[in-house]
Amino acid sequence: EMEAKYTRKMQALRDEMDLRRKTEIHELEERKNTQISELMGNHEGAFGAIKNYYNDITAKNLTLINLLKEQVEELKKKEAVLEKEKADVLRQNKGLIEPLQEAQELVAELQKKLVHYYRDKEALMNSKAHLKISQKELKDLQWEHEVLEQRFSKVQAERDELYQKFTKAINEVQQKTGFKNLLLERKLQGLLSLLEQKEVELGEVIAASNLDPSALSLVSHKLEDVLTSKNATIKDLQLQLARVCKAHNDMLQTFEAKLTAFGIPVDNLGFQPLSFPIPGQ
Repeated sequence: EMEAKYTRKMQALRDEMDLRRKTEIHELEERKNTQISELMGNHEGAFGAIKNYYNDITAKNLTLINLLKEQVEELKKKEAVLEKEKADVLRQNKGLIEPLQEAQELVAELQKKLVHYYRDKEALMNSKAHLKISQKELKDLQWEHEVLEQRFSKVQAERDELYQKFTKAINEVQQKTGFKNLLLERKLQGLLSLLEQKEVELGEVIAASNLDPSALSLVSHKLEDVLTSKNATIKDLQLQLARVCKAHNDMLQTFEAKLTAFGIPVDNLGFQPLSFPIPGQ
């Protein structure tokens, strides 16, 4: 019974161990397959990278080969052009033989003239000395000429600017003076008309009222005071108008003098003196 019991236990233990062994073997197989798959994936990735790398190198080499072929063709074309130029140069050299002979003859003639070299050299040195002096004088004159041109340009610019300012100022003064003269003349005419009207109305009032001499004298004195005040106002307005006209004419004379000093024709001014409102003033 004990032998049978332990035989059963042994058999159970053996079955358990077989099952554990099979499980471990199965796990080992799975890990092995997983590693194999990973290794295959890594190898395929590395193989793809290497394949792409060598494909790029092959493509670059092909491009370089094509470029070198094009360069070789261009060099061949240049070589043909150079050969053609070489032939042209050889023909030109053949054509230059006669001028070379003439040049050699000229050299021989110049060698004969070399005997007078020292005398000509001394004369040349004297000429160079005179030339240096002349060049220095020319530079001084050129510098003075440039200075004068700059001064002339500056003066001309100042003249043009002054002329523009004169013209603008004259236009403004003429506009202001003309407007002021017009206002003063209208005001003066209005006062004269009002004075005449008041004189007529006063005459009518005196004729119609039959005032006594004392009242008439008082009215006459008041009227004289009013007339004196109005006459003073009219005279003051006439004097103001005369001052404006004189200021305009004086400024016009000043502008004409400046234009004459700067060499500008006075006819270009285009303005005329203003006449005074009262003749003889």
